[in-house]
Amino acid sequence: MAWTDTGLFLREFARDPLHTAALAPSSRALAAAMTAPIPATGAPVVVELGPGTGAFTRAIAERTGGRARQLAVELNPRWAALLADRHPEVDVVCADAHTLPALLAERGIDRVDAVVSGLPWVAYSPGSDGRGLHAVITDALADDGVFTQFAYSWTRWAPPARRQLADLRTHFAQVTTSPVVRRNLPPAVVRRARTPLR
Repeated sequence: MAWTDTGLFLREFARDPLHTAALAPSSRALAAAMTAPIPATGAPVVVELGPGTGAFTRAIAERTGGRARQLAVELNPRWAALLADRHPEVDVVCADAHTLPALLAERGIDRVDAVVSGLPWVAYSPGSDGRGLHAVITDALADDGVFTQFAYSWTRWAPPARRQLADLRTHFAQVTTSPVVRRNLPPAVVRRARTPLR
Protein backbone atom coordinates (compact mmCIF):
# COMPACT_ATOMS: atom_id res chain seq x y z
CA MET A 1 0.00 0.00 0.00
CA ALA A 2 2.83 2.45 0.85
CA TRP A 3 4.42 2.07 -2.57
CA THR A 4 1.03 2.52 -4.22
CA ASP A 5 0.46 5.73 -2.25
CA THR A 6 3.93 7.00 -3.13
CA GLY A 7 3.13 6.42 -6.79
CA LEU A 8 -0.11 8.36 -6.36
CA PHE A 9 1.73 11.27 -4.79
CA LEU A 10 4.31 11.34 -7.58
CA ARG A 11 1.55 11.37 -10.20
CA GLU A 12 -0.40 14.14 -8.48
CA PHE A 13 2.78 16.16 -7.87
CA ALA A 14 3.58 15.96 -11.59
CA ARG A 15 0.03 17.12 -12.41
CA ASP A 16 -0.09 20.00 -9.91
CA PRO A 17 3.08 20.57 -7.83
CA LEU A 18 1.77 23.84 -6.36
CA HIS A 19 -1.20 22.17 -4.68
CA THR A 20 0.29 18.76 -3.98
CA ALA A 21 3.63 20.01 -2.59
CA ALA A 22 4.79 16.53 -1.53
CA LEU A 23 6.46 13.64 -3.30
CA ALA A 24 5.41 10.96 -0.83
CA PRO A 25 2.80 10.36 1.86
CA SER A 26 3.66 11.32 5.43
CA SER A 27 5.29 8.67 7.60
CA ARG A 28 3.71 7.01 10.63
CA ALA A 29 6.15 8.97 12.82
CA LEU A 30 5.00 12.31 11.42
CA ALA A 31 1.36 11.23 11.61
CA ALA A 32 1.81 10.34 15.28
CA ALA A 33 3.39 13.75 16.00
CA MET A 34 0.60 15.55 14.14
CA THR A 35 -2.18 13.78 16.02
CA ALA A 36 -0.60 13.60 19.51
CA PRO A 37 -2.42 16.76 20.77
CA ILE A 38 -5.87 15.39 19.86
CA PRO A 39 -7.88 14.36 22.94
CA ALA A 40 -7.57 10.59 23.36
CA THR A 41 -10.69 10.31 25.51
CA GLY A 42 -14.32 11.04 24.79
CA ALA A 43 -15.54 11.58 21.23
CA PRO A 44 -13.72 14.64 19.86
CA VAL A 45 -14.72 16.37 16.66
CA VAL A 46 -11.68 16.41 14.37
CA VAL A 47 -11.36 18.16 11.02
CA GLU A 48 -8.61 17.10 8.65
CA LEU A 49 -7.65 19.50 5.85
CA GLY A 50 -5.85 18.05 2.85
CA PRO A 51 -5.85 14.41 3.96
CA GLY A 52 -4.35 13.12 0.71
CA THR A 53 -4.23 9.32 0.83
CA GLY A 54 -5.01 9.15 4.55
CA ALA A 55 -1.80 8.93 6.60
CA PHE A 56 -3.19 11.31 9.24
CA THR A 57 -6.73 9.91 8.87
CA ARG A 58 -5.53 6.52 10.11
CA ALA A 59 -3.55 8.12 12.93
CA ILE A 60 -6.59 10.14 14.10
CA ALA A 61 -8.66 6.95 14.31
CA GLU A 62 -5.88 5.17 16.21
CA ARG A 63 -5.37 8.09 18.60
CA THR A 64 -9.09 8.34 19.44
CA GLY A 65 -9.88 4.63 19.39
CA GLY A 66 -12.27 5.25 16.51
CA ARG A 67 -14.53 7.41 18.70
CA ALA A 68 -13.84 10.73 16.95
CA ARG A 69 -16.28 12.36 14.59
CA GLN A 70 -13.97 12.91 11.63
CA LEU A 71 -14.53 15.32 8.76
CA ALA A 72 -11.93 15.16 5.99
CA VAL A 73 -11.85 18.04 3.48
CA GLU A 74 -9.92 17.18 0.31
CA LEU A 75 -9.77 19.39 -2.80
CA ASN A 76 -8.40 16.67 -5.12
CA PRO A 77 -11.40 14.59 -6.31
CA ARG A 78 -9.27 11.49 -6.97
CA TRP A 79 -7.90 11.50 -3.43
CA ALA A 80 -11.31 12.28 -1.93
CA ALA A 81 -12.79 9.23 -3.68
CA LEU A 82 -9.86 7.04 -2.58
CA LEU A 83 -10.14 8.25 1.02
CA ALA A 84 -13.91 7.68 1.14
CA ASP A 85 -13.36 4.13 -0.13
CA ARG A 86 -10.61 3.40 2.39
CA HIS A 87 -12.33 5.05 5.36
CA PRO A 88 -16.12 4.69 5.08
CA GLU A 89 -16.42 5.71 8.74
CA VAL A 90 -15.01 9.17 7.93
CA ASP A 91 -17.14 12.00 6.50
CA VAL A 92 -15.10 12.82 3.38
CA VAL A 93 -16.01 15.87 1.32
CA CYS A 94 -14.39 17.12 -1.87
CA ALA A 95 -14.16 20.85 -1.25
CA ASP A 96 -11.86 23.83 -0.68
CA ALA A 97 -10.74 24.22 2.95
CA HIS A 98 -11.96 27.84 2.89
CA THR A 99 -15.55 26.52 2.78
CA LEU A 100 -15.13 24.92 6.22
CA PRO A 101 -17.71 27.21 7.95
CA ALA A 102 -20.43 26.10 5.52
CA LEU A 103 -19.40 22.44 5.77
CA LEU A 104 -19.63 22.55 9.57
CA ALA A 105 -22.96 24.40 9.50
CA GLU A 106 -24.42 21.77 7.15
CA ARG A 107 -23.52 19.13 9.73
CA GLY A 108 -24.76 21.06 12.75
CA ILE A 109 -21.25 21.38 14.20
CA ASP A 110 -20.63 24.56 16.23
CA ARG A 111 -17.02 23.98 17.29
CA VAL A 112 -14.32 21.39 16.67
CA ASP A 113 -11.75 20.03 19.08
CA ALA A 114 -8.87 19.71 16.62
CA VAL A 115 -7.89 20.67 13.09
CA VAL A 116 -5.09 18.68 11.47
CA SER A 117 -3.69 20.14 8.25
CA GLY A 118 -1.62 18.57 5.52
CA LEU A 119 -2.13 21.54 3.21
CA PRO A 120 0.68 23.30 1.30
CA TRP A 121 1.56 26.96 1.86
CA VAL A 122 -0.48 28.16 -1.12
CA ALA A 123 -3.70 26.94 0.53
CA TYR A 124 -3.32 29.55 3.29
CA SER A 125 -3.71 32.47 0.89
CA PRO A 126 -6.93 34.48 1.27
CA GLY A 127 -10.01 32.86 -0.23
CA SER A 128 -12.67 34.48 -2.39
CA ASP A 129 -14.01 36.27 0.70
CA GLY A 130 -10.59 37.79 1.44
CA ARG A 131 -10.10 35.77 4.63
CA GLY A 132 -6.99 33.70 5.20
CA LEU A 133 -7.29 30.07 6.18
CA HIS A 134 -5.94 30.60 9.71
CA ALA A 135 -8.90 32.93 10.41
CA VAL A 136 -11.30 30.26 9.16
CA ILE A 137 -9.65 27.66 11.39
CA THR A 138 -9.67 29.80 14.54
CA ASP A 139 -13.37 30.50 14.07
CA ALA A 140 -14.06 26.76 13.87
CA LEU A 141 -12.02 25.71 16.90
CA ALA A 142 -13.29 25.40 20.46
CA ASP A 143 -11.55 27.68 22.99
CA ASP A 144 -9.41 24.72 24.13
CA GLY A 145 -9.01 23.32 20.62
CA VAL A 146 -5.72 22.63 18.87
CA PHE A 147 -4.46 23.12 15.32
CA THR A 148 -1.51 21.17 13.89
CA GLN A 149 0.40 21.82 10.67
CA PHE A 150 3.70 20.35 9.52
CA ALA A 151 6.58 22.00 7.70
CA TYR A 152 9.54 20.33 6.08
CA SER A 153 12.60 21.10 8.18
CA TRP A 154 14.75 22.19 5.23
CA THR A 155 12.16 24.76 4.05
CA ARG A 156 10.94 26.15 7.36
CA TRP A 157 13.34 29.12 7.13
CA ALA A 158 12.15 30.06 3.63
CA PRO A 159 10.16 33.32 3.36
CA PRO A 160 6.78 31.61 2.71
CA ALA A 161 7.24 29.39 5.77
CA ARG A 162 8.24 32.35 7.94
CA ARG A 163 5.19 34.30 6.75
CA GLN A 164 2.95 31.36 7.53
CA LEU A 165 4.42 31.02 11.03
CA ALA A 166 3.99 34.76 11.67
CA ASP A 167 0.36 34.55 10.52
CA LEU A 168 -0.17 31.55 12.78
CA ARG A 169 1.09 33.59 15.73
CA THR A 170 -1.38 36.39 15.00
CA HIS A 171 -4.26 33.90 15.20
CA PHE A 172 -3.19 31.81 18.21
CA ALA A 173 -1.87 32.77 21.63
CA GLN A 174 0.30 29.65 21.89
CA VAL A 175 2.37 28.28 19.01
CA THR A 176 5.05 25.65 19.57
CA THR A 177 7.30 23.70 17.22
CA SER A 178 8.17 20.05 17.73
CA PRO A 179 11.66 18.59 17.44
CA VAL A 180 12.50 17.46 13.90
CA VAL A 181 10.73 14.25 12.93
CA ARG A 182 13.59 12.55 11.14
CA ARG A 183 11.65 9.43 10.24
CA ASN A 184 9.86 11.19 7.42
CA LEU A 185 10.83 11.90 3.82
CA PRO A 186 11.86 14.68 3.97
CA PRO A 187 12.27 15.34 7.74
CA ALA A 188 9.64 17.70 9.15
CA VAL A 189 8.56 19.66 12.21
CA VAL A 190 5.05 20.02 13.60
CA ARG A 191 3.53 23.38 14.50
CA ARG A 192 1.01 23.09 17.34
CA ALA A 193 -1.25 26.08 17.91
CA ARG A 194 -3.63 26.60 20.84
CA THR A 195 -5.88 29.31 22.29
CA PRO A 196 -7.43 30.73 19.10
CA LEU A 197 -7.63 34.52 18.97
CA ARG A 198 -10.95 35.67 17.54
